[in-house]
Amino acid sequence: MQVVALDPGVIVARSAKWQTTCTLLHHGEETFIVDSPIFPDELDALPGILGQAGWGLSGLLATHGDWDHLLARLAFPEVALGVAETTAARLRAEPGVAQRRLREVDEDDYVARVKPLSLGQVQALPVPGKLELGGDAELELIPADGHTADGMAVWAPFASVLVAGDYLSPVEIPMLSEGGSRNAYVATLLRLAPYVEQAEWVVPGHGAAIDGTRALAILREDIKYLESLGGDGEPALPLARRDRVQKKIHAENVARVGASS
Repeated sequence: MQVVALDPGVIVARSAKWQTTCTLLHHGEETFIVDSPIFPDELDALPGILGQAGWGLSGLLATHGDWDHLLARLAFPEVALGVAETTAARLRAEPGVAQRRLREVDEDDYVARVKPLSLGQVQALPVPGKLELGGDAELELIPADGHTADGMAVWAPFASVLVAGDYLSPVEIPMLSEGGSRNAYVATLLRLAPYVEQAEWVVPGHGAAIDGTRALAILREDIKYLESLGGDGEPALPLARRDRVQKKIHAENVARVGASS
């Protein structure tokens, strides 16, 4: 796992699996952890990262309900998990799905965990909305659906950092998961654009943190790619995201858009 500080109040840990990101946002006396790394040793390192920074933990946040963003509860089983109202509804409608999917992936990777995933107390947060941080700062919660039917991005204005969830990735093309929507995905990118324009850093759900200029270029590439899906010609994948896995995701996107048209 790679750990970098983007700002005196922002630390990003990036998992070895899928480059999944976990972001620590700190101001005043409060810290929120957004999303999670994946492997047990990576999760075990999170309390130490907090301790080394001298930060106390106030709560956990997840940008959406995919299992790989929910695992911070394994490191902090007593801490409440805050999610968008849409994500809370999804988790209620899909009891046990995240736990089952985690077990399947762990079997594939030969990973053994000490305990199973328990989501515990899930707090539904109004999105759009704001969350106080450290008394005199706040996080802005932005609707972010399209990759899935649920989700939020998190804007930290005190550091000019956007935690984007599974959008604006430098390593992964837009992925339309079950329940996702091409039109909703484009709408989310357009919604995020004003924040990207202000951002010093954008933290995607997968991949290293990128500066606002590069994130804006990715945003434009992704809109162009999504708008070309379902058209007459074959959509061109972004130049830096054309490997075997991205071509597989693309084929799944084409099939999903075709099935919905």
